[in-house]
Amino acid sequence: MEGFSKKSQQEKLEAISNYFKSPEQALEIFKSFYHPNTAVQEVINEFSENTVSNFHLPYSIAPNFLINGKTFAVPMVIEESSVVAAASKSAKFWYNLGGFHTEIVDTEKVGQVHFLWHDDIEKLKSRFDELKQLLITGTEDITVNMRNRGGGIKDIILKDLSDKEPSLMQLFVTFETIDSMGANFVNSCLERFAEIFRNWHQDQPEFKKDGLEIIMSILSNLTPNCVVKCWVETEIKNLDGIVAGVSGEEFAKKFHTAVRIAQVDPFRATTHNKGIYNGVDAVVLATGNDFRAVEACGHAYASMNGIYSSLTNCTLSDGIFKFELTLPLAMGVVGGLTNLHPLVKLSHELLDFPNARELMGIAAAAGLANNFGAVKSLTTTGIQQGHMKMHLFNIMNQLEVAKENREKVVAYFKDKNVSVSAVRTFVETLQFA
Repeated sequence: MEGFSKKSQQEKLEAISNYFKSPEQALEIFKSFYHPNTAVQEVINEFSENTVSNFHLPYSIAPNFLINGKTFAVPMVIEESSVVAAASKSAKFWYNLGGFHTEIVDTEKVGQVHFLWHDDIEKLKSRFDELKQLLITGTEDITVNMRNRGGGIKDIILKDLSDKEPSLMQLFVTFETIDSMGANFVNSCLERFAEIFRNWHQDQPEFKKDGLEIIMSILSNLTPNCVVKCWVETEIKNLDGIVAGVSGEEFAKKFHTAVRIAQVDPFRATTHNKGIYNGVDAVVLATGNDFRAVEACGHAYASMNGIYSSLTNCTLSDGIFKFELTLPLAMGVVGGLTNLHPLVKLSHELLDFPNARELMGIAAAAGLANNFGAVKSLTTTGIQQGHMKMHLFNIMNQLEVAKENREKVVAYFKDKNVSVSAVRTFVETLQFA
């Protein structure tokens, strides 16, 4: 398909619609998801390339989140059934027990200039302090605004990786980006570093002219020093009756064991951490941040001890139940979609315009809430009870069940296994009743 990117949106739509059995119907469906406000649609079109429509996801609210003494209604964008319900239920439970507590460990971001050094490494090491100062002063025009806000370049380290790959080295750079996620800022600095490094190298007579080969300059989404801690805690006796017929002590011990399983078994840990990101990603999306970067970082962080493990920990000590999440989380409240997408702007207003540190805590609280709800269900009633209730509504929509029959379907499957075939069979009996 030649020249697709140069076509108008209408021309793109027509070209793509021809791939469908019914081009007219496909075209109509694509257009039906346009934003009714033309100006807003034009903004959305610029978010990506070759846009032909909008893909809608539910924008939901999880109320009653008490975080560091302040109450929030948390916006969540997610399509998976029962995630928002689980977050809301957990938030309500912990509301009267002190809510969620958060602490920012650090907000350091990372970038790297990867290069091959075909020369004497000791020569470079001996001149590195000089190069480092040149790199910092040579990017002052890029960093000035960030420095005025209290951020900028924190440090530049020369790393020798030649034991892993011949001649491989890197400039390992740390940044503080304040309220910005910082990707564009970091990458701009790094590309300037590469230019300065290359020019400086050519001016040094003691270096081989072909001794430096810049490979790439790019931020790292692994930010092990951009970390938030979030926890809930209460006396174990306050967990009495959290599920009918279950004592607080029994629940706490079983819950603790379930978390330990996720800490020692990567198969369980993967699903366990996915449950955390059900909540985190939903807030990340609602606030215009990059959920792919957030997840990639978290999963790498969960593996840094040599085995993929749980991001949460549970302790039982002196009659106190404590459930804690430690999460690397690079988020921003300026730049990107935060100033462009209408719903993203509303999300920030709904959260009382948090700074980046506060938003990290809110996202972490949503993740911990969802993980608490999931582990609670797994160790008591089972995960399917709540999940399948929501799934039933999806099935009824899929089968186009008449509105007058939906309450009957819900009542019938209250204590039965839900599946598409089972729902279809029961609906057929209603039609012939």
